[in-house]
Formats: sequence, structure tokens, C-alpha cells
Amino acid sequence: MSDALVKFTGVARSYSDWPAVEGIDFEVRSGEFVVLSGPSGAGKTTILRLVWMGDLPTAGRVEVCGCSSDRLRPGDVAGTRRRIGIVFQDFRLLPDRTVFDNVALPLIVSGSSPAQVRKRVFSLLAEMELSHRRASFPHELSGGEQQRVAVARALVAHPEIVLADEPTGNLDPESSRLVVDLLLGIVRGGTAVMMATHDPRQVPPESARFLFLERGRLVNPAEWPEAR
Repeated sequence: MSDALVKFTGVARSYSDWPAVEGIDFEVRSGEFVVLSGPSGAGKTTILRLVWMGDLPTAGRVEVCGCSSDRLRPGDVAGTRRRIGIVFQDFRLLPDRTVFDNVALPLIVSGSSPAQVRKRVFSLLAEMELSHRRASFPHELSGGEQQRVAVARALVAHPEIVLADEPTGNLDPESSRLVVDLLLGIVRGGTAVMMATHDPRQVPPESARFLFLERGRLVNPAEWPEAR
């Protein structure tokens, strides 16, 4: 097993006769910001689902936090997912729960004490400049505020990896910059981030490693015009 947090070796994933990704090889280590970019349908979300183990490869091997797709034992997937945080484009906040409750949910599910939950959630909300919104409901927030709540929820359980699937896709430019800055701050703290985006120019080139996808395969950036 590699010391990488994520390792893809000859990975392919097909749905019926459609190859979503094929021939994928890469690694992600602690404190890395990896940007998966490419046009719609290129395979970005499929790769994130393979890391999350929402899908398993039809060929090759995916290793995540010491768990290998070709040697799964009972409980491996659930245990691996507890070490991963996820940020979605559409936020996926619980509409009938407050900001505090949405952020606290992963800790409550994992059995943390009420005191531990309060301390961690209050700390994160302060970091996200959302303390004044802790009793608000999602529909009372702007899109940028909702995404910051989603980032806080992804971080609350101290994950080793954060997966962000088009996290700025529904945001205005100012909110998008703030979310990217938050993800960069996560990396500086030692957590790995994998971000899927159709527009890699949102991320400063010196701050990340870029993987470009075209029709399910990794390609040289020169082969994809939007990377230039």
C-alpha cells in the first residue's frame, strides 16, 4: 500500500457499455490541492465517486486512506467515508435544520459529546464568519453563505480528504473566490482537497496540481484549450 491518501492504478469505470473513465493513474497526498478539470461528462464526478467509494472500479484499483477497492472487508467503506468530507454544488443542507444543526450533524452521528459538538461547531462557524447565522435556516442564507455552511459541515469531523464537486458552480464571482480561499486554507492545515471544476482558472495555478480529463481519460493540459 502506498503512503498516498488516494491512489488510482489503471482505474476504469463503465456504466453498461459506456466507459465513464479508463486508464486513470494518479496519487493524492496530505496537504495537496488537486483540481480535476474538463468539460461536462469528462469523468470528474465519477472520479470523486470512486474516491468516496460510492462506485467501485470495473478495472484497476482505488486505494483511499488505507482501504483498497480490491480487498474490501465488512465496514471498510463506512470507515473510509468517515475520513472524507464532501462539498456539493447544490449545498445539500437539511432545510428544516439550523446552520448549527447542519454543521453539527456528522459529529452527532459519530457519537461526539454535546460539549465536543458545541466547541467544534462554534469554532468552525467563527472561522467561516457565520457565527451570527448559527440559528438561521438554509432558506434564510445567500448562496455563498449556504456553501460556507457546507464547507464547515465537510470539515467538522476533521477529515483527511475533502472532495468538492463543482463547489462554486452556483455562486457569484465574489462568493466563488471566498469558497476557493476556504479550500486553500484547508490545504494549508494539512488536509488534502480534490476539487472538480469545469473552470480551472478559479484556482491560482501555483496553489494546486491540475489533472485534466477529456472523454474519461487524463490528458496533457495542452490538449485541452480551457487549461491554457
